Amino acid sequence: MKQYNIAEAKSHFSELVKLALLGEEIVIARDNKPLLRLLPVNKIIRKRRPGSAKGQILSIAPDFDALPADFKDCV
Repeated sequence: MKQYNIAEAKSHFSELVKLALLGEEIVIARDNKPLLRLLPVNKIIRKRRPGSAKGQILSIAPDFDALPADFKDCV
């Protein structure tokens, strides 16, 4: 992780964008306190919210948790 203050980030923004696209974790800080991370859009990690799929599962097959026939020898 590389940390840059706002003034450095402003003067080297194009370079920082290239580094972020190459996988570097870029942190921009103010008074040595991290404020944000520069990440490619497709690398943004969204936290899962419990219950976010509520009401979206229409049905579950009756044999959903049944052991497949060809696995019975493994048990």
